[in-house]
Amino acid sequence: MAESALDSPQPSTSATKYPCPVCNKWVPDTQINEHIDQCLKDPNCEDPGDLPIVIPSSPQEASSSITSSETKEPKRTFSIFERNKASGSASKRARRESPEKNEANPTIEQLEQDIISIETEGEEEEEHPKPSTSKQQAKQDDSQNAASLPVESSVPLAERVRPTRIEDYIGQDQVMGRNTMLRRLFDNGTIPSMILWGPPGCGKTTLAHIIANHCKQNVDSLRFVKLSATMVGVAEVKDVIKVAKNDAKFKRRTILFMDEIHRFNKAQQDQFLPHVESGTITLIGATTENPSFSLNSALLSRCRVIVLEKHSVESMMRILERALPQYGAIMVKDNNNENDQLPDLSHLSFVPRLILKEDIIRWLAETSDGDARIGLNGLQLALRSFQLDLGVSEETSPQILSLEDVRDGIKKSHLLYDRNGDQHYDIISALHKSIRASDDNAALYWATRMIASGEDPRYICRRMIRMASEDIGIADTNALQVATSTLTAVQSIGMPEADVIIAHCAVYLARAPKSREVYEAYKRCRASIDQWKGPMPSVPMHLRNAPTKLMKDLNYGAGYNLLHKNESGLTYLPKELEEENYFSD
Repeated sequence: MAESALDSPQPSTSATKYPCPVCNKWVPDTQINEHIDQCLKDPNCEDPGDLPIVIPSSPQEASSSITSSETKEPKRTFSIFERNKASGSASKRARRESPEKNEANPTIEQLEQDIISIETEGEEEEEHPKPSTSKQQAKQDDSQNAASLPVESSVPLAERVRPTRIEDYIGQDQVMGRNTMLRRLFDNGTIPSMILWGPPGCGKTTLAHIIANHCKQNVDSLRFVKLSATMVGVAEVKDVIKVAKNDAKFKRRTILFMDEIHRFNKAQQDQFLPHVESGTITLIGATTENPSFSLNSALLSRCRVIVLEKHSVESMMRILERALPQYGAIMVKDNNNENDQLPDLSHLSFVPRLILKEDIIRWLAETSDGDARIGLNGLQLALRSFQLDLGVSEETSPQILSLEDVRDGIKKSHLLYDRNGDQHYDIISALHKSIRASDDNAALYWATRMIASGEDPRYICRRMIRMASEDIGIADTNALQVATSTLTAVQSIGMPEADVIIAHCAVYLARAPKSREVYEAYKRCRASIDQWKGPMPSVPMHLRNAPTKLMKDLNYGAGYNLLHKNESGLTYLPKELEEENYFSD
C-alpha cells in the first residue's frame, strides 16, 4: 500500500533528515531552520530545490519501507500546521480501493506519483470544487424552480420598510414637521433626552431607528444602544452606563434607547437619574402608558415628553404605498372610466406584477386604527396570498386587484383599547360628558364602542348609575331606577344579549332632564367639613338620641317635636353653621 513521504520511515541517506512541521517534507537537519522560516513566510511554496522530495533508490528499499511503515506506528505530526488533512485521508482511501495498483510490489514511478498527488491534491480541490451530490443537485433544482415566485423574507414588512432618514419619516407633523423645534434639533445633530409617548404603531421605534442610523454615520462621536425593559434589568443598564463613562472620556456620547420603559418599576427607573442629569447618557424612552402615572416625576423633569398621535388615514396611505415595491406592486388612482389605459409605468425601476386600486390602500388605512404596524401586516398578508394564489412571477403579466378581492380575506379585528390604560378612562369620560350634554347620539356611540372593545359591561352600568344621580338627580328620579335595573339585567343574562340593554340605558339618561343641584350642594357641604378648623361642632341637644334614662336626665332630645322647620321653632344645624346654606352659591 502506497504511503506519503511523511508516513514512511526516514530514508537511509548519509545526512540526517527531519520532516518539516509546515509542509510535511523531509529536509536535511542542517537546513531545517531556514526551510521552516521560508515555509512560514510562504506556506504555498513548491520550490523543489528548497523543498526536496526524497524517493527510495530501489524497489526493494521502497518495499521494505512500506512494510516497516505498516508494522510501526505513524510518526507524530504537527496537526496545527497540517494542510488539507481531510482531503489527504480521502485520497488515501481512494488509492487503497483502486484495484489497478499493485500494493505488494509498487514501482518507483507509482510511489513518486502517490507522493506528489498527496501534496497537490488539496490545492486542486480548492481550485476545482467537488461536483454536487444528487441531494445537493436536487436542492439546487428546487431553488431554481422556487425562484419563479417571489421569495418571502422572514423579516416582517414593517421592519423591512422602516426608514433610516428623518426625511423619510411619515406622520407626526406636529412633532417632526419642518419647522418644529425637535426637527431643527435633529437636523443639527442635537439629540436631547426625551420620552416618546404614543399608541402602538405610531412611529416611536422608527424614530429611534433613525437616530441609530445617524449614530452609525458618526461612530467616532456617537454610540447608540438599544434595550427593552421587557428583556433586560438593572445589571444590563449598569453595564451600558459603565461603558458610557469610559467613552465620555474620549468625547463620545452614548444614546440609550429604552423601549417599553414603563415596564421598569420606580426603583429601576432611579438608575437613570444621576447619569441623565450629568450627561453620561442621553436617554430616549418609549412608552404606550401615560408617563404621569408610569414614570418617576424626577425622571420626567430630566426628559422632554414627546406626545405622538395615531396616524391619520392620509399618512397611513403614504406608508402603505411606500411598501408596495417590496412585492412588485404599485397603486393606481381610482378611475370610473373602464376604457382608460393604465398609467405610464416607464419611470419605475421595476416591472410591476400586482396593480392595486387606490380604494384598497384606503380601506387598509381606515381599518388599521392608525397603527402602521397593523396596516403593513395586513398589506403583507394580502399581497403574499395573491402572489401564491395567482402564481405571480417574473414571466406572468401584471394582475389587477380590486377591493372585493381583499375585503373578504382581511377583517377589521382590532380596536385600540386597554382596560387598564388611558383609552379605558378616556372613553368612559366621553360617555359621561355626552350624557351630561344630552347628546343621545354621542352617548350611544361611546357606549357601543366600549362594548365592541371588550369592556366589562358591569363597569359601564356602574358608571351610568353614578351619572343618573350626579347629572340627572331629582329632575328625573326614575333615571336612578333605570340605571340600577340595567345592572341587574346585565348580571342576569350576560353578553351579548345585554348589549341593547346598555344602549337603552345610555340613551334614556342622555334624553332625561338634568339637575346637578344635589351633586353641587354635596360638594359644598363636603368642602365645609374638610376645611373646618378646630373640633367639629357638637350635635344640638334637642337632636340627640335618648335611648336610656341617663341620657334623658342629661336633656338628650329635650324639646324635640315633629313639626316642619318653619313651625317647630328648632334649628337643625350646629349653632356654628346656622347661617350656612349649601343649596345656594
